[in-house]
Amino acid sequence: ISYSDAIINGEIKKDKNIVTTTTETQEQETTTNKTISTMKLPFATVAVLALTGSSAGFAPFAPSSPRAPTPLKAVSKKGSYQITLLPGDGIGPEIMTACKEVLGALTKRCGFELQMTDALIGGAAIDEKGDPFPDESLEQCMKSDSVLLSCIGGYKWDSNPRELRPETGLLKMRKSMGLFANLRPAKVLPQLIDASTLKREVVEGVDVMVVRELTGDVYFGTPKGIDIVDGKRVGYNNMIYSEGEIERIARVAGKFVSTFFKMFIQI
Repeated sequence: ISYSDAIINGEIKKDKNIVTTTTETQEQETTTNKTISTMKLPFATVAVLALTGSSAGFAPFAPSSPRAPTPLKAVSKKGSYQITLLPGDGIGPEIMTACKEVLGALTKRCGFELQMTDALIGGAAIDEKGDPFPDESLEQCMKSDSVLLSCIGGYKWDSNPRELRPETGLLKMRKSMGLFANLRPAKVLPQLIDASTLKREVVEGVDVMVVRELTGDVYFGTPKGIDIVDGKRVGYNNMIYSEGEIERIARVAGKFVSTFFKMFIQI
């Protein structure tokens, strides 16, 4: 899940295997001068419903780099939200269909509405529009409260030139929307522990969250390219981070450490 200066509107708290977010029912809280309410949901559902914007927990630090996007504003509590769905490729549409059923049940139970609009990204967008992330898809995402992306890519497009590969659309989305933080949880479920190729004693109890930076480093560092030097091709890239980019990703990681974990390993 990619976060843009924090896409959860409010606090996240650990309660065993349940995540508490500021989305629903009875217990009222006031955060950053906004009155919000609390609902307990499984983490996967919370991630699906996370709303693009900023919160006190993830205060944005705009880098001085010219590539830094304008931070998105937090979404306040309301009765209806605009959600852009990006089914993508492969099993993506199948995943999205299942997610929509879950979201439909959730909205009925919790008393709010989701206005869902499909948009193209990845190979599906290349096939239909000749662009891995068309401008109309970006525009639809930017005017939505939240974006739900399934998956992209496939062998069909692997031999395309770089500008017509599904992954190029994903990079455009990250850069244009400022999706700088990727949260990758790794948790072993007891019911599946013996399905792993690793021994039980190695994986039992594993519960890790990897926080990965997405809009700095080699992805968008310049200059980069391939030149001809003495008749031979020479390729080069630049690994560039601004102080602000480092600080904001560290804040995201630090927030999750204080919420979910007792140990913080910086790599």
